[in-house]
Amino acid sequence: MLRHVLRGQRRRAVLGTVLASGHQIGEALVPVMVGVVIDKAIATGDVSALVLWLAVLAGVFACLSYSYRFYARVAVRGVEEAAHDLRTRIARQVLDPRGVAEDRLPGAVLRVATTDATGAARILRVIPAVASAFGALGVAVVTLMWTSVTLGILVVVGAIPVLALMQVLGRPLEKRLHAEQDAASASAGVAADLVSGLRVLKGVGAEAAAGDRYRRMSRASLTAAMRSARFEAGFQGVATLITGVFVAVVAVVAGRMAADRAISVGALIATVGLAQFLIGPLQNITAQSAAFAHARASARRVAETLSAPHRPEGEGDYGGARHDVVLDGLSAGPLKGLDLTVGHGELVGVAALDPADGAAVLGVLAGELAPDEGRALVGGRDLAGLRAAEARAAVLVAAHDADLFDESLLANVALRPGGPVEEAIAATATDDVIGALPDGRDTRVGEQGHALSGGQRQRVALARALASGAPVLALDEPTSAVDTVTEARIALGLREVREGRTTLLVTTSPTLLAACDRVVVLARGRVDAQGAHAELAANHEEYRMKVVG
Repeated sequence: MLRHVLRGQRRRAVLGTVLASGHQIGEALVPVMVGVVIDKAIATGDVSALVLWLAVLAGVFACLSYSYRFYARVAVRGVEEAAHDLRTRIARQVLDPRGVAEDRLPGAVLRVATTDATGAARILRVIPAVASAFGALGVAVVTLMWTSVTLGILVVVGAIPVLALMQVLGRPLEKRLHAEQDAASASAGVAADLVSGLRVLKGVGAEAAAGDRYRRMSRASLTAAMRSARFEAGFQGVATLITGVFVAVVAVVAGRMAADRAISVGALIATVGLAQFLIGPLQNITAQSAAFAHARASARRVAETLSAPHRPEGEGDYGGARHDVVLDGLSAGPLKGLDLTVGHGELVGVAALDPADGAAVLGVLAGELAPDEGRALVGGRDLAGLRAAEARAAVLVAAHDADLFDESLLANVALRPGGPVEEAIAATATDDVIGALPDGRDTRVGEQGHALSGGQRQRVALARALASGAPVLALDEPTSAVDTVTEARIALGLREVREGRTTLLVTTSPTLLAACDRVVVLARGRVDAQGAHAELAANHEEYRMKVVG
């Protein structure tokens, strides 16, 4: 994943490395230039040499200043573009019609797409920083070798074990950072899950249990973060101590050599300045070890998300004009050899006396539940043998808890172009909702439709399903949150909008079932009875008790 980021931004990575190296090499040359000024001008009293070398020093400052300025621009642009690319790939993975086989909380995916995508993209700052630090070390070594072979060898021999030790210490840090990010993602996922269902939690009085659940996850995340922070602080402390001791040794050796007149005063000042400067590159290398560990941990999480397998799909196309639905000997979840047929253009109500049976039927049609035995046929084609996009085009399963987007009401309804939008709005009494909103159909409904009441959200979601014009539409309790008068209006409108199209209505609403062409009663995973609503209400005792009441 890090290689992908670097390949995608190779030009900025190379340019950033050149500019960052120019800045660091310029910083390394400053004490060298100061030493030259002392030896060539001040010690000799040569004014012209003083002006010349001061001008050279000013040029070095100008170059290193502008190098850093443009490096920062290039690096920030590269990180943002690379992070955007990763977010786009994650979104494409999540929105793939085949779905993701692994269940992941939305908040966890969101954290990967934001925090981890940016963390992985920061490799574009790590590489230039490390390369420039090594470039500065190279200039320092060459300068010290030119001043004294002993000093140059001391720096080379001492720097190698220092850097090797930093790499050894950085490996356990990466493991702790990965554990911290996993815990933070789990906590964010639970938080997003709880917030999205806040109204439901309040309605059933489960706020305390939900709070306890989030508190446990948050504490686990905090514990992992504190453990990681303590280790990282210890890592930085040890790194500072080691580099400080190393630079002190270089400075002491150079001082003894100057006292013995083995090097000049200007060389001594240059050496001491370089010794002080070396703290920066060495600490930068150790700090970038921690940054690299962060980037690797984030990249691993992004890679895990992008490599999550999709649900298996077939290879066939739908391409049929017939839109009947046949469940042939279907066994899936609680369903046991279910045989059910919905003819082309028929509106069939499915009254599941056990809600799990209805949920299983919808799960099979949505491709979320694979049959253990039997087949689910649409237009004579097995859904399991169709490509995911083909199956979605043939069958739309409108979930009970459909999500609304933070867009206008009209934008939420008219997701598919060319559908019967106006008819769907009228059939679901959404026009009443529009009349009650400040900006009518242009009113933004907010995230998850929080600006609407529960009944209003349900009507908008149902209008969106009807406006899709899907050949086969399966609805799950579409009127559970609306009043009886509105429900009666929706029952009539539903028949009109879906005229000539196949509709499967999983519900226990007597009003909706009375509007169906036929009602199928599911009990114990099989078809227990079928007929008109009035007939079943009169002759089927369990149906009368659980549906009619």
